[in-house]
Amino acid sequence: MTIASSSPPSRLPLRGAEGLGTRPRTGRAKARENGGDGRLAAVFVAPALLGFLVFLLWPTLRGVYLSFTRFNLLTPAEWVGLDNYVRMVHDPIFWDSLKVTLEYVVINIGVQTVSALAIAVLLQRLTQSAVLRGIVLTPYLMSNVVAGVVWLWILDTQLGIGNQVIGALGFDHIPFLADETWAIPTIALINVWRHVGYTALLLFAGLMAIPNDMYEAARVDGASEWRMFWRITLPLLRPVLAVVLIMTVIGSFQVFDTVAVTTMGGPANATNVLQYYIYGAAFGRFQFGYASAMSVALLVVLSAITFLQYRLTRAGQSDLG
Repeated sequence: MTIASSSPPSRLPLRGAEGLGTRPRTGRAKARENGGDGRLAAVFVAPALLGFLVFLLWPTLRGVYLSFTRFNLLTPAEWVGLDNYVRMVHDPIFWDSLKVTLEYVVINIGVQTVSALAIAVLLQRLTQSAVLRGIVLTPYLMSNVVAGVVWLWILDTQLGIGNQVIGALGFDHIPFLADETWAIPTIALINVWRHVGYTALLLFAGLMAIPNDMYEAARVDGASEWRMFWRITLPLLRPVLAVVLIMTVIGSFQVFDTVAVTTMGGPANATNVLQYYIYGAAFGRFQFGYASAMSVALLVVLSAITFLQYRLTRAGQSDLG
């Protein structure tokens, strides 16, 4: 006869059973967790927010205030109301600088957008080599000042290698940066050379988001590469292209450094773009109030152009999906 030994039942919870062994989080625990995430997010956002306040918001507000004053750094700012804006409206050099800037923007945006789109499509359709993408981006790694100095040497009328090649081909030397007709197109093409690779890679990223199934279906239907570009690539690339256009237009209106190191606004104010004129008024003639008024006017113009571009191109909408 054997006596079966019995042990007392275990009081440990059965964690494998459904509904047992789990303790739901209380509202306080959730609040503590959310509060910790919020504090961590604030730590990461704080440096960018501080930079925004110190280097963007405060200078903007300060500039708007100075636009209503007469200020030259040597004496306290004197409130003059709308005098600076009235002077700007009647300033022929301001309107001439705006005209020169618009000429530069049209050439720069037109050539850069078409060239970047062609490069991006070729990268997508022919090869996606990372080496080629790096080569395309190489000019963008150079600063505008360095690019301007290099091209100033290359395009020098007498000693520049560019004009030496032109002369070797039997043509007369061209004063690219010393002639009123050639100066602005030359500066625009210098900046196109530097920025086109970066713009092309932005468009290339947009092209990579277009499904290949659409191209395969179009090939089955007998569509040519040109027809696929107009019917598939361009419509589906529209949101990315719109954002790129907004960025390049804003950057083009702010051209300064290339002009400063190549032509300094010459010859005969042919390259006196608006940013260079503002710089001359502020740091050349110490008319900071008037320079601030022109800067505010440029801000208003860029804001209006950006708004119109965003609405007309429907940048916030996509035809995918």
